[in-house]
Amino acid sequence: MQFELTEELIEKIEYLIEQKNDAELLLHLEEVHPADIAEILSEIDIEEATYIVKLLDSEKTSEALMELEEGVRERILDSLSPKEIAEELEEMDTDDAADIISELSEERQQKVIAQILDEEHADNIVELLRYDEDSAGGLMAKELVKVNENWNVTGCMSEMRNQAENVTRVHSIYVVDDKNKLKGRLSLKDLLTAPSNAHISDVYIPQVDYVNVHTPGEEVARIMQKYDLEAIPVVDEMGRLVGRITIDDILDFVKDEAEKDYQMAAGISEDVEADDSIWLLTRARLPWLILALFGGFISVSVLGTFDGAMQEHAALFFFVPLIAAMAGNVGVQSSAIVLQGLANKSLKGSLIKRLLKEIVLSLFNGVVLAILLIVGGIFLLGFDLTFGLTIGISLISVIVIASLIGTFVPIILDKQGIDPAMATGPFITTSNDICGILIYFSIAKLILGF
Repeated sequence: MQFELTEELIEKIEYLIEQKNDAELLLHLEEVHPADIAEILSEIDIEEATYIVKLLDSEKTSEALMELEEGVRERILDSLSPKEIAEELEEMDTDDAADIISELSEERQQKVIAQILDEEHADNIVELLRYDEDSAGGLMAKELVKVNENWNVTGCMSEMRNQAENVTRVHSIYVVDDKNKLKGRLSLKDLLTAPSNAHISDVYIPQVDYVNVHTPGEEVARIMQKYDLEAIPVVDEMGRLVGRITIDDILDFVKDEAEKDYQMAAGISEDVEADDSIWLLTRARLPWLILALFGGFISVSVLGTFDGAMQEHAALFFFVPLIAAMAGNVGVQSSAIVLQGLANKSLKGSLIKRLLKEIVLSLFNGVVLAILLIVGGIFLLGFDLTFGLTIGISLISVIVIASLIGTFVPIILDKQGIDPAMATGPFITTSNDICGILIYFSIAKLILGF
């Protein structure tokens, strides 16, 4: 159904909660999609949101909880008892349940797990909690459909019906041996057209893409994107099938990683939300701001060494913001392209070739921009040719150096195992501002002779 969240609807829901009119409230929410319920929960008070979660059945609210922003979900979970949280987790796939429970303190985790009635479900959640959340093991779900290579088609169909009851969506059918080692995959068409007494070993497809439990999430995303996979099986160190990762899980992972990289590029060192406390937001922003302030002090010191030059050629001062801005912009552009290449594994060739290509590209861009600046300065601002050449040559030099820094730094950080997203934003901008100003006045001193 089409849903539109309006102020009138929110007011109506809040009124029904206040009046404890559960029957009409249930009637309003009965056909609402879990994603829309999550939107409602985000708009009302936590006490009211908790009231709705307790009122609705766990099958619907468990999905809604997964759609919530982490901060809102955390406050709702704080208002629920361990038993109530356990009831929600029992309706979730194991990967979603593990994500939810990992947000709780260790003490609450133990209390919640103890309240989960399905022991197998609880054991699977505990197993997933052992893996790094950004690895294949941390992303996978335990729910899947698998068949033994020694079964016949008739027995296979019966067993698949039983397994499918616990799987929200069947993307693939996996084939294992008696030791649960992954052997291949089974085509549903081949299964339906095979003789009933045929063995799975005669009809399954041995070629299957898979990942290890310790494979990084970025690599899982790259493999699934490259081969257009809706799901990929996960094996342990012994090659045993332990889970699967579906496309919706990897899309959520990619979205989260993109948000982290964007925040880091913007100078935010922690994963925060707009509704987080002032202390958390300050702690996330302040380190990079301190770096920018330190870089500003260095820039001021550099400018101070050229005080005589600005007294003799005052017009130089007015181009400092332009030079600094161009250096920062070019550096961020170069680093952004490199980061994209590193992320999708498309950055190929040696570092020397990459730097030479960047030099040629930046020289071309620099010359075009310098010509525009010189012509504009001479005809619009009345520069003499010598001053115009000084600004133009400085601009070309700054653009070349900034592009090299923007290219070189992310690659080196990546080779050292450091997130290259740290190279963008304030780091590149600040370093290029300092280098740009130093280069600008050095060239001006060389040409103008002060």
